[in-house]
Formats: sequence, C-alpha cells, structure tokens
Amino acid sequence: MKMVRRAETRDIPDILKLLLQVDMVHHKGRPDIFKGPATKYNEDELRDIINDPETPVFVCTDENDRVLGHAFCIFRQIKDDNVLTDIKTLYIDDICVDERHREKKVGKTLYDEVIRYAKEQGFYNITLNVWSCNPAAIKFYEKMGLVPQKICMEKIL
Repeated sequence: MKMVRRAETRDIPDILKLLLQVDMVHHKGRPDIFKGPATKYNEDELRDIINDPETPVFVCTDENDRVLGHAFCIFRQIKDDNVLTDIKTLYIDDICVDERHREKKVGKTLYDEVIRYAKEQGFYNITLNVWSCNPAAIKFYEKMGLVPQKICMEKIL
C-alpha cells in the first residue's frame, strides 16, 4: 500500500538517488544542457529544503516506508505587479518516480497529494515546467489534466 507523507531528513539518501534518475533522463535528452550524472541539490541543500515550510517535499512510500517517488514544491506569489495579479501559486519543481516503480500509480498518488495540499493551503493554481525531451513526463502531466500556460522556446546558435 502506497502512502504519501512530508519528506524527512532520513529520506535524503533515497531522494538523492531519485534526483540522479531525473538528471539522467534530462541528460540523455539534452546532453548539451545537463551534465549528468549529477543531482540538482546536495545533502545540505536538501536538508534546508525539507525543513523550509515554503518548499514542501512529499514522498510516496511503500508498506516498508521505502521511498518510491518524490514531489518538490515551492510557494510563489508576485505581489503588486503592474500587470500580474497577486495569485498564490504552488510550483512543482520536480516529480520523480523511481524507474523500478513507474506505471504503478506512484506519480498520480504524489500528484493527488500535491493537489490536496494546494487546495487546503488556498493556492490559486499549480504550475510546473517540463522539458520537451521528456515525452513520458509530458504525457503524464497531460493525463493529470495540466495544460500549457506558456511555452519557452529556443534557438541554439
């Protein structure tokens, strides 16, 4: 049985393994941008993120409390902007499911918890970025009901 809870510092070794998997997906798709193998955060940075109430991290665990996936979130709100409204957004910085546990509803379980949390905390919306070199992630997010808000484009010189 899968359970989602807030990440704890004891989860850091498992989260680091997942972050490596995320990086390698991106590295394979865009080796010109992503170094690989690397992790976005180190152990000390993860400790700070996990302990910061404005950067909630959720983990999905199995019945033995082994981490199957994670979701990193960040509070975002622009206030008093000339053009933008003051909506409160929960930005999903990263969702990763261990490659051995994909296609088992771990991602959906995490995403559903993020949605529940965002509603409970009074957020207006959830946003995220997804790399076009990761079609599996795009398909997952579309299945969860996300739609493009804006598109970042590039031209390599």
